[in-house]
Amino acid sequence: MKNIFAKAKANPKKVAFPEANNPKMLEAMEKVTKEGYAQALVVGNIDEVKKLVKENKIDDSNFKYVDNLDETYSNNVLQRYLKLPNIIYGEKSLTRRMKDPLYFALMMEAVGDVDVTFAGINSSTGEVIYAAQTIIGLEDNLDTISSIGIAEMPNYTFENGTNIIAVGDCAVCTNPNASELASIAIAACDTMKAVTGFEPKCAMLSYSTCGSGSGELVDKVVSAVKIAKEKRPDLKIDGEFQLDSAIVKEVAEKKVKRESEVAGNANILIFPDLNAGNIGVKLIQRFGNANAYGPLLQGFKKICCDCSRGAPIDEMVGNIAISVVRAGEKENGKI
Repeated sequence: MKNIFAKAKANPKKVAFPEANNPKMLEAMEKVTKEGYAQALVVGNIDEVKKLVKENKIDDSNFKYVDNLDETYSNNVLQRYLKLPNIIYGEKSLTRRMKDPLYFALMMEAVGDVDVTFAGINSSTGEVIYAAQTIIGLEDNLDTISSIGIAEMPNYTFENGTNIIAVGDCAVCTNPNASELASIAIAACDTMKAVTGFEPKCAMLSYSTCGSGSGELVDKVVSAVKIAKEKRPDLKIDGEFQLDSAIVKEVAEKKVKRESEVAGNANILIFPDLNAGNIGVKLIQRFGNANAYGPLLQGFKKICCDCSRGAPIDEMVGNIAISVVRAGEKENGKI
């Protein structure tokens, strides 16, 4: 995470905060601007936010305020947005939606006035995803919206010598089919590379390792691995692996009877469905004391971030820094 914070500080991006009317969000914004990780733009009711700033003794000297009800600026954003290709809503519908700070922030991002939209403390994941899908739209080469988390394990060292691993999807896709699971793995590799600089080694998890079990659940993962390799032969994606076969070299040597650059060395774990993913990430948080930054939403044309409504401040700060780094890499055409 130190490297991620350093990368964010070296190239801070403009982040729109449409939920700055929340004291917790304000505290996170104060920290990221003081550290220089991001440029914070408050989007919404300025008087309401400034009242909260005063009540909570927040230093807002590095904030920029944007009133989404300001007719001159909102009309400017609207007219530029209407010129973009493949927009879903018409002018009348957009004018109505722009009164919601989340939609307005996303429109600002779509036209290039900000680089990231950060929300979720007041809104559900579904609400953030729906707004981003309709305003920002999907990445051209992906057909699945998904997420990963970046987990920092304080008492564990992986085969690559770090304590960082990516896990997904733990927040969005309920029961992905093989094609969707392949898209999740591909997006996770690109996100991991952009955020950490590590070479992605992606393990697709199951209760089976290389045919030790059988059934529909195993077949889905096997098919997903095949599809992912066909779509992106440049990536190291492999499976199906049980968790220990994916991350423990000694176990992989016993269970995986073929050449694999991923088995025992994985730095990305892809769960077969949301049941496994949600349970898995909470297990490492509660029993492994992991800091899990995310969910990092994947599949959109631009970087949109949804934080957990129960996230502590430090995780929110980390999530914002990660989003800034992702925006920088996307700007450079690396994701």
